[in-house]
Amino acid sequence: MVTNVTNLSRSGLYDWMAQRVSAVVLAAYVLFLLGYLICNPGLTFADWHGLFSQSWMRIFSLLTLVSLSVHAWVGMWTISTDYLTPMALGKSATVVRFLFQAVCGLVMFVIFVWGVQILWGN
Repeated sequence: MVTNVTNLSRSGLYDWMAQRVSAVVLAAYVLFLLGYLICNPGLTFADWHGLFSQSWMRIFSLLTLVSLSVHAWVGMWTISTDYLTPMALGKSATVVRFLFQAVCGLVMFVIFVWGVQILWGN
């Protein structure tokens, strides 16, 4: 068993549940946007701006950003602990795994902050 302080909740069950719940939120968001695009074939920038200027849509988008971050973190943490092992990489596995997780975490943080800035910025 791999014990690592970088997993999301320190429990496989909670990580599994977080990934499933976040997948449902992501799917709901994508289906909503697809439905909106299909129902509004002549969509203009003003219509699109009007949709995303509503508070409920901003909150839904923020929830989707959080879900994307959680989903990606659990997935990348699982990949790193499953495949970046001493058997595969030798003695440097711990360092490589840490660097991989650090880069993934940094990229997810940047994407999250950028998304918040787009949603709530001027």
